[in-house]
Amino acid sequence: MQTLIHRDSRPWQLQVWVSFLIAVFLCAVGLSYLPGQDLDRAFMVMGYLFCLSAAFVLAKHVRDHENSRADTPMFRLVVWGGFFLAMSLTGWGLWRMEINETYKAFLGVSWLYLITCSFTLAKTLRDKHEADLSEARMAAGRQSRGGADAG
Repeated sequence: MQTLIHRDSRPWQLQVWVSFLIAVFLCAVGLSYLPGQDLDRAFMVMGYLFCLSAAFVLAKHVRDHENSRADTPMFRLVVWGGFFLAMSLTGWGLWRMEINETYKAFLGVSWLYLITCSFTLAKTLRDKHEADLSEARMAAGRQSRGGADAG
């Protein structure tokens, strides 16, 4: 019996990484040229990093939860709550900031682009990891069967 292992194509992986890096670049440019007070800039940088980190944790949690229900309800609450808190606080900070509306739109779109790209990148990296594990298991199984046949 042959097992099919799905792998993302190299062009897809490249596109995911390029999209993520473009999103990071756009956010960095927007935040580095953010007009206003240093405290606002610091708040937004922390908010973007909080959102990015929360998105990766949420992506991992959702993927892990797909295969087993090992997480406690409190951990689920922390993961989902952290993600919504990060997104809400960052959105609130952006909305209340006294800057040009066009600039707010740029920051908002680049922020949402970063979050969606981080989910796609997390999935792509996890798919690659799982395919590598499956191939290693299959190779170990072939080796053990081959060793048993020779003995």
